[in-house]
Amino acid sequence: MEMDWTLCFPKICLLLLPVLALALANGVQSHSQVKVFDVTSFGAVADGKTDDSKAFLDTWNQACQYKSGVRRRLFIPHGTYMVWPMVFKGPCTGPIEFTLEGVVKAPVDKSTFSLDHWITFQYLSGVLINGGGTFDGQGQYAWPDNKCACKSLPVSLRFNFVNNTLIRSISSVNSKNFHFVLFSCDALEFSGVRITAPGDSPNTDGIHIGYSSRIKIANSVISTGDDCVSIGPGSKDIEIVGVHCGPGHGFSVGSLGRYPKEADVTGLSVRSCTMVGTQNGVRIKTWASATKSNAYNISFNDITMKDVLSPIIIDQEYCPGGGCSKQVAVNLLCSPNVPCQNITLENIDLVYTGREGPVKSYCAHVKGGARGVQRPQSCI
Repeated sequence: MEMDWTLCFPKICLLLLPVLALALANGVQSHSQVKVFDVTSFGAVADGKTDDSKAFLDTWNQACQYKSGVRRRLFIPHGTYMVWPMVFKGPCTGPIEFTLEGVVKAPVDKSTFSLDHWITFQYLSGVLINGGGTFDGQGQYAWPDNKCACKSLPVSLRFNFVNNTLIRSISSVNSKNFHFVLFSCDALEFSGVRITAPGDSPNTDGIHIGYSSRIKIANSVISTGDDCVSIGPGSKDIEIVGVHCGPGHGFSVGSLGRYPKEADVTGLSVRSCTMVGTQNGVRIKTWASATKSNAYNISFNDITMKDVLSPIIIDQEYCPGGGCSKQVAVNLLCSPNVPCQNITLENIDLVYTGREGPVKSYCAHVKGGARGVQRPQSCI
């Protein structure tokens, strides 16, 4: 049953994480000399129909391997470009800018739906992706094929083994699957990014992070059909600040513990964010039959929520397809074998504006305490 929420809580604290100071490499800072590589000079047509993949890759290869000591820029001017799945691969001879002013569209040919990516950046350091342009995954043509029996649809933008990189003032719309996926990245920042897909679009997570460290997502808008940000195994020192989330499924840690030998999640700070019309607020989820893994040093501070169905969830018995009463505003469901420890709820103020109340908290196998305002009454 859908319920209306208007709520604000200044601080939820699951152990305190120092603010992450993400220092980008000199490679993404400004220099006086720039060598520009324009994709239209390499044959890109910009009519939205012609396959511009070869022109893009030729431009990348020339820019990437240009003489060292000179800042280089791959430039995509205004216009609409269609490119098939590709990999922008390094290492390059120096830092590189990827400046997108136009719109880059993914193909809708079903032969590409079985691939795991559309555009991948790989083995790179010191990259600046900017320009105010848009990556359009054209997911509306693929979402009907997003079924459990099928192979996953392609992710719009993958970053594999990418370090010291800034992604600024870029939009991603209508991804077929996740918008951004980070794997084995370090010191990467999103700033002023806009991610958009319909609220009912399947598996269109905004940004998924796995086995990566020192990742910052700041001052961005994420409106999509799944988690706005999902934090997977092996994530360390993640900062999310000033992000608007909604529609979507909120900020999620996990699911964790589904597979053997998963790495821990440690050092997550979420602060000064707004969530509107989301299914969940902040959530930590592990599988009921979890193998050994830990999530610790996690803090949620100054989160404002409106019309959020399930604002706060810790679920150590995660099972997709199950459901919980939406009248449980604070749901801390932990394992009897490995209970949640050192949990602090401080100044929780959830105001219910619907008719089905009253709301309540539910705790199982939780060790910790509560202080300050507790509405609904704390179950710890």
